[in-house]
Amino acid sequence: MGIGMRELVIILVVVLLVFGTKKLSSIGSDLGAAVRGFKKAVSEGEEEQNTPPKQIRSEGADAEFPEVAKKTETKTERST
Repeated sequence: MGIGMRELVIILVVVLLVFGTKKLSSIGSDLGAAVRGFKKAVSEGEEEQNTPPKQIRSEGADAEFPEVAKKTETKTERST
């Protein structure tokens, strides 16, 4: 029921006839780059899980933008 050596050779010949050797080599190199990128992303994700989260400290008051300040002033003026 499994795929034997004869079937693999037939599949390889059909793929070579359909795509050609140049296209097949570019597909192989693209596939290799994708696998390397995936492995790199997985290893970076594991490193992030092992490191404790960084805490950002606030050194001053939050900045208020003029547009936001105007909107809050008009809302408070209207409600009074």
